[in-house]
Amino acid sequence: MIATLRAYRSFSRPARLLMLNQYGINAGFYMLMPFLAEHLSSGLGLAGGLIGLVLGARNLSQQGMFAVGGALSDRYGAKPLIVAGCVLRTVGFASLGLVDSVPGLLIGAAATGAAGALFNPAVRTYLAAEAGERRVEAFACFNVFYQTGTLTGPVIGLALTLWDFRATSLTAATVFALLTIAQLRALPHRQAAEAKRDPITAGWRQALSNRRFMSFAIVMSAAYLLSFQVYLALPLALRGAGLDATEVAVATAAMFGCFGLITVLCQVRLTGWYRRRWSRARTLTTGLALMSAGFTLPMIAATVAAEARLVVTVAAVIACGITITVATMFTFPIEMDTIVTLSGNSHVGSHYGIHQTVAGIGITVGNIATGALLDAVNPILPWLGLVTIGAVATTAAAILFRSPDAVDSTPPKATVSAG
Repeated sequence: MIATLRAYRSFSRPARLLMLNQYGINAGFYMLMPFLAEHLSSGLGLAGGLIGLVLGARNLSQQGMFAVGGALSDRYGAKPLIVAGCVLRTVGFASLGLVDSVPGLLIGAAATGAAGALFNPAVRTYLAAEAGERRVEAFACFNVFYQTGTLTGPVIGLALTLWDFRATSLTAATVFALLTIAQLRALPHRQAAEAKRDPITAGWRQALSNRRFMSFAIVMSAAYLLSFQVYLALPLALRGAGLDATEVAVATAAMFGCFGLITVLCQVRLTGWYRRRWSRARTLTTGLALMSAGFTLPMIAATVAAEARLVVTVAAVIACGITITVATMFTFPIEMDTIVTLSGNSHVGSHYGIHQTVAGIGITVGNIATGALLDAVNPILPWLGLVTIGAVATTAAAILFRSPDAVDSTPPKATVSAG
């Protein structure tokens, strides 16, 4: 923690504000979202199909708007998009607690998702510009605040939801209202030079025509798919091993706490360690290889005799989750930095937006396939599929970056912009 605080204080005031902003974003989000489905079911009595429709509206609006949010941040500057996203999420979260009609809930859910699509690329673009040559260290520190928000949000949300879900939604909305005020008052406005002369679609054309960038985005979508399995495959593995729904929920919450704590305590020191010793290409491939290797553990557990399967599966799932957490600490800061490098420091917001859109598509398609394999007769198949995806992504990354200049060159600091 001391290393993290020291690193945090070494950055500029706007960079520190963006890190605190990300803590608030995640704390507010996880304060409400884990409990929304239960509120819609028990509190409002909606059928399962309608619950899925509301939750799907949030996800679809966010994934579908990432590229738009990134392009808008290039055109108008990152600050207006960060502020607009926080305002929109304030309204969306408040409506999810106060509205009981399906159309109103759909609008609130869509607003919540669109908000994330507006401020996520903008925050990353601004932080990358503000950090300059220290982008990797900045995103390592950023990830600590990200995970801290993920840790504390559900705890606060649970306490409030046990009292009244409306208190949860209004508290989460208040968090985003305060973030809005903080960004308006304290975050300087900056705009990329190309914003004055280029059309809003210029960044999309540049990103989509950049074969190395698009290849990188596709490769890293595998990392997002693999890390997402802490929400899908790992909890289902616990259920399949014999735990009931309550035990799975408790075990999953405990695992998330463990994973977040590891990131908070180790991210900054680990980043400093591999930055001194390894190239960025080696760091990325190591992270992807770790993710792939982690899924061999539940695959082995699936072959164990029935009488020992519960204990072995629980141990395998925890070990797999820890491996994914450590792997993400390798990939995330380098990935965020590499996007800027591959963009040539031009239309950075559009590149972040396209990157996140590709990741969202990868997660969706991959989860459909993983879910189908989880229903298969052979219990090894889903884990074998995930291991294979990780191995292919690791190989592809090694081929893509076989030239060190592909990710180790840093554009001149003077050209960094907060578009």
